[in-house]
Amino acid sequence: MIKKSILIKFFILFFSCLMPFSLLESQKVFAFSNQVIQRGAVGEDVIELQSRLKYIGFYHGKIDGVFGWSTYWALRNFQYEFGLPIDGLAGATTKAKLAKATKYNKQTAQKSTAPNSTAPKSTGTKKAASNTPKGFSQNDIRLMANAVNGESRGEPYIGQVAVAAVILNRVNSPSFPNTVSGVIFEPGAFTAVADGQIWLTPNENSRKAVLDAINGWDPTGEALYYFNPATATSGWIWGRPQIKRIGQHIFCK
Repeated sequence: MIKKSILIKFFILFFSCLMPFSLLESQKVFAFSNQVIQRGAVGEDVIELQSRLKYIGFYHGKIDGVFGWSTYWALRNFQYEFGLPIDGLAGATTKAKLAKATKYNKQTAQKSTAPNSTAPKSTGTKKAASNTPKGFSQNDIRLMANAVNGESRGEPYIGQVAVAAVILNRVNSPSFPNTVSGVIFEPGAFTAVADGQIWLTPNENSRKAVLDAINGWDPTGEALYYFNPATATSGWIWGRPQIKRIGQHIFCK
């Protein structure tokens, strides 16, 4: 009887020791494959990437398994907000940070993909990036590059993209002229126009920032205004609802 009691206690102790390991095993989260996910990629990794970015509010498009521009800029905005290198590539560090910050259910995600579509199979080839402006002339590009250079050449690159994004946001707003030149040369709109710095020769970064903004990157959160708090004296601009600060500029609605 004593031996039987000892044997029962042994089995209870043995299985009690095993349970934590089995629980840990069931709680492991396996996120993504080992590939670096980049623009032009397709498949289940992209579905997971889009789903996780959507979970925390960075991605607003369809979960279709196609890594296009909207996914690219959502990823870059995530990298910026989480202090990661901003390259638009979902490598090991970015994937780990994303997995830690989000939840993902493969079955639910696949059900929420675009109707009548399945996850595309990856071809293993990378599509070439396209910087063709959509509805903008070369003169628009040059003029915006001049404005970005005049307004923000001392800012970090993301701050230069932000200035370009504000110009585009104004073009698309009913409260402003609907052309690039109309927005830039609206009286009192930009300091660089008033002091003549808009006519300085822009560098390549200014043009690249304009193209990034045209292709969809808006790090400002759809801002229509910005100002330098160290120099701004207008009570009106200080009264605008503020969105965020990038470099030396505060961006506002």
